[in-house]
Amino acid sequence: MASEVHMTGPMCLIENTNGRLMANPEALKILSAITQPVVVVAIVGLYRTGKSYLMNKLAGKKKGFSLGSTVQSHTKGIWMWCVPHPKKPGHVLVLLDTEGLGDVEKVRLKDPIQAMDQLHYVTELTHRIRSKSSPDENENEDSADFVSFFPDFVWTLRDFSLDLEADGQPITADEYLTYSLKLKQGTSEKDKTFNLPRLCIRKFFPKKKCFVFDRPVHRKKLAQLEKLHDEELDPEFVQQVADFCSYIFSNSKTKTLSGGIKVNGPRLESLVLTYVNAISSGDLPCMENAVLALAQIENSAAVQKAVAHYEQQMGQKVQLPTETLQELLDLHRDSEREAIEVFIRSSFKDVDHLFQKELAAQLEKKRDDFCKQNQEASSDRCSALLQDIFSPLEEEVKMGIYSKPGGYRLFIQKLQDLKKKYHEEPRKGIQAEEILQTYLKSKESMTDAILQTDQTLTEKEKEIEVERVKAESAQASTKMLQEIQRKNEQMMEQKERSYQEHLKQLTEKMERDRAQLLKEQERTLALKLQEQERLLKEGFQTESRKMQNEIQDLQKKMRQRRICTIS
Repeated sequence: MASEVHMTGPMCLIENTNGRLMANPEALKILSAITQPVVVVAIVGLYRTGKSYLMNKLAGKKKGFSLGSTVQSHTKGIWMWCVPHPKKPGHVLVLLDTEGLGDVEKVRLKDPIQAMDQLHYVTELTHRIRSKSSPDENENEDSADFVSFFPDFVWTLRDFSLDLEADGQPITADEYLTYSLKLKQGTSEKDKTFNLPRLCIRKFFPKKKCFVFDRPVHRKKLAQLEKLHDEELDPEFVQQVADFCSYIFSNSKTKTLSGGIKVNGPRLESLVLTYVNAISSGDLPCMENAVLALAQIENSAAVQKAVAHYEQQMGQKVQLPTETLQELLDLHRDSEREAIEVFIRSSFKDVDHLFQKELAAQLEKKRDDFCKQNQEASSDRCSALLQDIFSPLEEEVKMGIYSKPGGYRLFIQKLQDLKKKYHEEPRKGIQAEEILQTYLKSKESMTDAILQTDQTLTEKEKEIEVERVKAESAQASTKMLQEIQRKNEQMMEQKERSYQEHLKQLTEKMERDRAQLLKEQERTLALKLQEQERLLKEGFQTESRKMQNEIQDLQKKMRQRRICTIS
C-alpha cells in the first residue's frame, strides 16, 4: 500500500552552515517513507526575487517557505516540502527551495535580461559536476551526457514592467526568452562573457519555458504578501501565477534515471546523500557514480525481495513429501521464474550481473534445501508407514507363528501382502523404494532363519529360495541405482533450465534497456540538431561546428548500440 505524505510545512533537507553542507536526518527519514514516484521541482535564483512565494503556491498554501520582508535571506541551504501531486495520482511533488544566489546589493536590475548575466554558475556546470566516471581525466564530456538527466528549464521574471515586444512586434514570454538567449557576434572578452551563460543554457536545457509576472501589489504591501487574498492582488498577477502552477503540474515529469528508472523517496534519499558526501569530501558529484551507488543498495534489496517471493511461493505450493522429484522441480521452476521477474523489475545497473548471479546462487541453495527437506519428509513418512504396517508381522515372528512346517511360505505370502499395502499408500515420496529395500535388507537374517527351520522344504528348495531372494535383492539394488541416476539427470536438467531462464529474462531486460537508451539518445539528438540549426541561422559557425562534433559522437554511439541490439 502506498505511503501517505504528511508534511504540514517545509523542512531543511540540506543545511548550509558556514559553507559546509549536511543532510538533515529528519528530512531523509521523510523521503525514505515515500514509496511513490516523485516529481522534483527546484527553484534557483537571486536573493529576494520571490522564489519562496512561487513554491508556496505550488504547495497549494499561502504560508510555508519563508518569504521574509527584508533584504536578509530567509532560506539557508535547501528546504524541502513533499505534498501529494495535484495532477498525478500516486505521485509525490517534492518542492526544493534554495537559498538566494549572488550579492543582495546587486540584484536590483532594471532589465530582466541582465539577470541572465548573473547566472555565471551555469557556465561552471561541467567543472562542478560529472555525468560519468571516466578513466581518462582529460576526456571532455559533451552536453549530451548532461541533457539526458538535466531538468527542464523554466525562467520566471518578477515585477515585469517592460512590453513584450521585439523589433516593434508583440512577442510571447517564450519568444522573449529565446530573444534573451541570443548570442552576440564578436570575440572580445565582453562578448564571450555575455555569450557563455546563454550558450550553456541553450545546450544543457533544450526544453525551455518562460513566465513573466506583474507586480502583485504596491511596493509597501509586498511585506504582507502571504497574508493578502487573491482579490487584493493584481488580477493579471493572479492569472499569471495560476498559469505558472498549471504548467508546472502538467509538464514536470517523474524524476527518472538513465534507462527509465523512476525515482521514489528512498532513491532520492540515496542520491541526496551521495551528492552531499561527494561535495563535502571535495570530490565532484558524479551522476554515474551516484546511480551506481544507488543501484548497489537497490539491487541488494531486489535479491532479497526475489528470494522472499520464491520462499513464499514454494511455501504455498509445495506439500512435502512430493510424489516425485520432478513434481518438486516443476514447482521450483515456476517459483524461480517469478522470483527472477521480481528481481528484473526491481534491479537496474547490475554491472557484470553480479547481483543476478547472487540471486541464482541463493535460489539454487533454496532449491537444494527443499530437495533435502523433501527427502527427509519422505524418509520420515516411509519409516513411519513401515513401522505401522510391518510391526504386527515382526510380533508374529517373535511369537513363533512362522516357526513351523509350511511357515516360510505363509511368511513370504504375508510379506508380499504387506509390501503391496505399503505400495498402495499415497504420498510416500521419493524415498519410498529405498526405505523399503533398506528395511527388507535389515530383516534378511530373520527371513533366512524361518526358511531354514521350515521342515517341509528340501535342502534343494531352500537353496533355490536363497538364490531367488538374492536375485530379488540385486534387482532392487539395480533399480535403486537407476533411480539415483535418473534423479541426478533431472537435477542437471533443472540447472540448465535455471540458467536458460536467467539468460532469457536478462536478455529481454537488456533489450528493453537498449531501446530506452536509444529513445533517450534520439531525443537528445533531435534537440542538438535544432540547436545547431539555430546557431547556423545566427551565424555562429564555430559553435555550430562544435555542436556538429557532439552530434557525430552521439550518432556513433547510437550506431554501436543498434549493432549491439541486432547482434
